[in-house]
Amino acid sequence: MKHELSAQPASFRENWPRQYEIFSWVEFITAIPQAISVITTWKEGRIPNACLQAWTTYTGDFGGYYVIFSIMNTNHTYKNILRYKDFVVNFPAVSDFPKCYKTIANNSDLTDEITAVGLKVEPSRTVDAPRIKECFLNLECRLGWHRSLHEDSIWHIFAGEVLHVAIESDRARYNSYHRYGRNGYLYNIHSPADPVSGQQDDSMIGIIEPLQKM
Repeated sequence: MKHELSAQPASFRENWPRQYEIFSWVEFITAIPQAISVITTWKEGRIPNACLQAWTTYTGDFGGYYVIFSIMNTNHTYKNILRYKDFVVNFPAVSDFPKCYKTIANNSDLTDEITAVGLKVEPSRTVDAPRIKECFLNLECRLGWHRSLHEDSIWHIFAGEVLHVAIESDRARYNSYHRYGRNGYLYNIHSPADPVSGQQDDSMIGIIEPLQKM
């Protein structure tokens, strides 16, 4: 049997104010894992900004490789990308995730959000935006296009072309699987919900283990 849902279940109650205004109820029913990254930009005055992020997808062809993500229009990153056009998508390993998570609270206009949590800034090669040295993969991006999710949305969609890739050598080896498992990409598991009872788990981070060759 499948639950067939076209509207928010009556059992759903907010766990925090505006939960189902900021996020669709569908997000919690599906709880589709999304890769965790930290998007880095310059704030005004060239102060490093870091935004822990998961609502992102990646695609490309012969014309380029693109990062497409959504972010709230009240966020520093939203303003910074519109101002400077450049940004970096940084991928942390599990050992550096606690420091990356702390960037959520270290976000004043004058705070260097990278060094404030004990991480290091390193320069990019092709764009004007800071990178996080500890992250095992850095994608240097330039804004291609942007738009609101819909007319009244607080979410904004950015698409940035990847101009340069930096990846740690031990993650890049053939058949090493070092991009996965406990040393690889982290995934956001966003509060899976029961559509009948309305009960929700806490948000969690997860990993992917390769299962078999296709």
